[in-house]
Amino acid sequence: SRAPAPQLALSRRIVGRYDRLVECGTVREDVHQRHVIQQLAELQHTLKNYSNDMHPPKEKLESLPPPPKGLYIYGDVGTGKTMLMDLFHSCVVTPRKKRVHFNTFMLDIHKRIHRRKQSLPKRTLGKLFTYDPISPVAVEISNETCLLCFDEFQVSDVADALVLKQLFQALFRSGVVLVATSNRPPDDLYKNGLQRDTFLPFIDMLKERCHIFRLDSGTDYRRLGKAGAARAFYLTRNAGAEAALDALFEELSFRQKSDTGPQTLSVLGRPVTLQKTCGSIADCTFDELCGKPLGASDYLEMARHFDTVFIRNVPRLTRSLKDQARRFTTLIDNFYDKKVRVVLLAAAPVDQLFVLAGGEDELDRQLLDDLGLSAAAEQLSLFTAEEEIFAFQRTVSRLEEMQTESYWSDGDHRLR
Repeated sequence: SRAPAPQLALSRRIVGRYDRLVECGTVREDVHQRHVIQQLAELQHTLKNYSNDMHPPKEKLESLPPPPKGLYIYGDVGTGKTMLMDLFHSCVVTPRKKRVHFNTFMLDIHKRIHRRKQSLPKRTLGKLFTYDPISPVAVEISNETCLLCFDEFQVSDVADALVLKQLFQALFRSGVVLVATSNRPPDDLYKNGLQRDTFLPFIDMLKERCHIFRLDSGTDYRRLGKAGAARAFYLTRNAGAEAALDALFEELSFRQKSDTGPQTLSVLGRPVTLQKTCGSIADCTFDELCGKPLGASDYLEMARHFDTVFIRNVPRLTRSLKDQARRFTTLIDNFYDKKVRVVLLAAAPVDQLFVLAGGEDELDRQLLDDLGLSAAAEQLSLFTAEEEIFAFQRTVSRLEEMQTESYWSDGDHRLR
């Protein structure tokens, strides 16, 4: 029989890899995943002969072929969205592709915007001018990549919401193709957020430029068929739990070629000090990591330096601790993405850590009064748990996977 054409063979590569993962038992056959894989294979085939070099960011686009539509894949936690996107990214044959967590991408965007603003000459009296840093940043991105793969697309920050419309208007105009995963359908992005009306045109643009697929098999695969790591989670109420963590830290640090002591990281020019570290291991408290105004950039820097992080005294996270809970979800998102191993000492089992009721909202009410927004309190996700529910579900699912032997084995071979 005749061999398949090279382009067709390439387009089958992602399907073949998925088939092999099913055959060897690494993943389960899933008709919902199979449908998304077929769509990704079609896009892979289209991208074989595509480059956004043909799409200048300026004018005169009428005579050029339109860029291919991307994919926006959403669904419940643990259904395989990230796995499928990573499989697609590894199979696409182009050097101009980028796979990145959405939080990391937005941090990079804000850094680029800041850098461009800093490079401007100082304003002088009587010589005021306006400067748009977003468009040149979009040109930078489009010059670097024609395929952008986002993991965990979520918008909860008003600064991100205000940037996204203009940024992606320029990126799409430049022919950048987007493949993204999310727990939320496009219409629910930044739901009930501040100034959401300015964000709505981005949602319309996203639905125009991407095929939308829901991946919901009703199964959280992170919870199935995986042996737990022997010593990755401890309850504070259990006798000897603290001593067990001390012994595990001593065991792991014995292999390091460093002394135990504090280490200071530099994050965007700011010092962030962890009090107890040894080589690539950090032994921290929850308050040290989440009780301070730290964010994604801080946790990414930690992930760059440490492959194992102990987190002691994690409380049950009620609404009175929602700031700490948000930081904890951001921390776990970044540690999970970078394959950092985590040892937890917590007040409750993973699936009982997040408590959606309880705690006072006096500070919220006071801030709303100051902003003149009291009447809208029930509609603003900044002051409700709606966004957090999705983030907490994802965090619980990821924490459960992070306790498995397979995750810890991946962490043993993590490239630093």
